Amino acid sequence: MRRKLIYLVLIVGLVFSIAFSLGIGAVKIPIKDVFLVFAQKIGMFKSLSVDEMYDGVITVVRLPRVMMGVLVGAALGVSGAAIQGVFRNPLAEPSLIGISAGASLFAVLIIVLESVMLAAMSKLLGIYLLALGAFIGACIAAFTVYQLSKMEGKPNVATMLLAGIAINALAGALTGLVTYLSTEQELRTITFWMLGSLGGASWEAVIALFCFVLAPVFILPFLGKPLNAFALGEVQAEQLGIPVNRVKLQVIILSTMAVGAAVAVSGVIGFVGLLVPHSMRLLGGVDNRFVIPASAIFGALILTLADLVSRVIIDPIELPIGVITALIGTPMFLYILFKDKKRVLN
Repeated sequence: MRRKLIYLVLIVGLVFSIAFSLGIGAVKIPIKDVFLVFAQKIGMFKSLSVDEMYDGVITVVRLPRVMMGVLVGAALGVSGAAIQGVFRNPLAEPSLIGISAGASLFAVLIIVLESVMLAAMSKLLGIYLLALGAFIGACIAAFTVYQLSKMEGKPNVATMLLAGIAINALAGALTGLVTYLSTEQELRTITFWMLGSLGGASWEAVIALFCFVLAPVFILPFLGKPLNAFALGEVQAEQLGIPVNRVKLQVIILSTMAVGAAVAVSGVIGFVGLLVPHSMRLLGGVDNRFVIPASAIFGALILTLADLVSRVIIDPIELPIGVITALIGTPMFLYILFKDKKRVLN
């Protein structure tokens, strides 16, 4: 009953956060008009009139951005929950295995080399070149960590953690080197991208992101039961009939798809993959069959609200969303940590 109530609160909260995000901005739109626009899109209340400007602002400008926030938040939340299940550690997150670092390195390389060596590809792919490069970088980093973690043909979690630390350090050093060699304009672009933003949202980007995020969001919750067995240890999980290596590979592939695609379109947005599943675990228990799907909803809710704050807190200036998630997430995480230290660290 408690978990059903949590689901209900999360879903209602997400709906209203989307409505407020669509209504608040340079053009203020009443909440009733926001819902009316959506109702008319599905063929309801056609007899009622709605301002054409409101319709245009919602459909063309704000809705793609809000949908991108929902998808990115769901991707980061569900991936963080699954990776925490694999590592059996509530403090793990997707960046632990180098996904974000690999995406960042390739994105920075494209920003710097776009006008020099990648002019033809830039003309062909346009704004999608950066997203494609970041996604490829995430996949390469995750694949490298997975291969390095194998012992006698089987991936080892402890070795995966160490390999992730090494890949993160290497990617960070190379990113720093490329940044040092960049021009002033390139440096500004790199800095803005590294802090995260949903400002480049478009329906094309939303559709592309949806294609990559759909599978992880729907498949990872079905791995909740096997991941529960991981809490007993890998040997005990195998004795229970769990295909441990296959589950690890599935989690790594699906998490890389979700996080790589999210980072590719929005830049680096920290803290969501760590805080969201951790919070759900404290609120509703450690059962991954609950934590993983709840983390997808809560991640979407958190990022939608964070984007709203980033747009309106210093109007008309837009703050990077990564700064907002860190400012909101750090106090929340510290509160949870100090409130129940034993439960967090066990």
